[in-house]
Amino acid sequence: MTANDYGFDTLAIHAGSDPDPRTGAVVPPIYQTSTYAQDAVGSPRLGYEYSRSGNPTRDALQECLAAIEGGRRALAFASGLAAEDTLIRAVCRPGDHVVIPGDAYGGTYRLFAKVAENWGLDWTAVPLDDLDQVRAAFRPGVTKMIWAETPTNPLLNIADIAALAGLAHEYDGLLVVDNTFASPYLQQPLALGADVVVHSTTKYLGGHSDVVGGALVTATDDLGEQLAFFQNAMGAVNGPFDAWLTLRGVKTLGVRMERHCDNAERIVGYLREHKAVSQVLYPGLETHPGHEIAAKQMQRFGGMVSFRAAGGKEKAIEICNRTKLFVLAESLGGIESLIEHPGQMTHLSAAGSALEVPADLVRLSVGIETVDDLLADLEQALG
Repeated sequence: MTANDYGFDTLAIHAGSDPDPRTGAVVPPIYQTSTYAQDAVGSPRLGYEYSRSGNPTRDALQECLAAIEGGRRALAFASGLAAEDTLIRAVCRPGDHVVIPGDAYGGTYRLFAKVAENWGLDWTAVPLDDLDQVRAAFRPGVTKMIWAETPTNPLLNIADIAALAGLAHEYDGLLVVDNTFASPYLQQPLALGADVVVHSTTKYLGGHSDVVGGALVTATDDLGEQLAFFQNAMGAVNGPFDAWLTLRGVKTLGVRMERHCDNAERIVGYLREHKAVSQVLYPGLETHPGHEIAAKQMQRFGGMVSFRAAGGKEKAIEICNRTKLFVLAESLGGIESLIEHPGQMTHLSAAGSALEVPADLVRLSVGIETVDDLLADLEQALG
């Protein structure tokens, strides 16, 4: 199934989910098995021999993810960082160089700075919305990829995917786009020229805060085959029950994202007028520096909202501690609303580096609850 034949919601519900041929079950079974009986030596049944190498439930999820991202091949992993690590080591070698966002997700920064760097990989962090700085950071023949997030976590900056793809390909590099914040429903990086899309499927794709996973989706079969080899060799695969939970979540992605966006827009309007808030960060605002690009490459502007507390770090922490409906927790993209202080939670690993986030920053993952209840909770928390 492809986007040429069906709309997004149809793909999300049906791709990879044909009725079971033996029983007619409309939901793919959970193949909770580690190994498979073979018909003869060298003749595994339907190609399945060991669940690290292949599992029908994981295959169903992978088929669905490729369809909704418009990609040729998708691979499901144990976590988003497992997907990132596999991609880095499949494409790069010691001595290579990568350009990453100047405000990358803390876990991505930690992976490059504390793990991949020890392996011999060099990296440079630059603001990806400044193409001149990106070009200046490129080392022809050495830089293997641009690693982009758009919107970024947690400052919600916007990168021009098509422009970055053109620049990367000019130097024979790859463009990797972390599409976790937008989700495939709001943004299609491969159609804009990206080579690989990265997801933490824990977030909007799973959507219910009950499963951890990651994914890579490629624009070409050749790159997909290369990554599949490394996935099997390195082994950080998504388990069958986790794959089943994620596939179940994907089926409602479209309707959930519409509600996430509706609620976020109402909350942004409220926060902009509150005296306890000095700045609201949301790409849907016309005052946002990346608004025009976001409007060009996104269907809507998402459910993630960040703001800076007028009273500084202590006020930001106080707000996080006072909410009742907004749960104080890491992660994002679930049906329930979450609040966090990035500087001391998700982005603590970037403290003291050039990627350190402002101490007065608060990040909201706006859920799908009744929005008036969320507004009332923020009202009492802001004081």
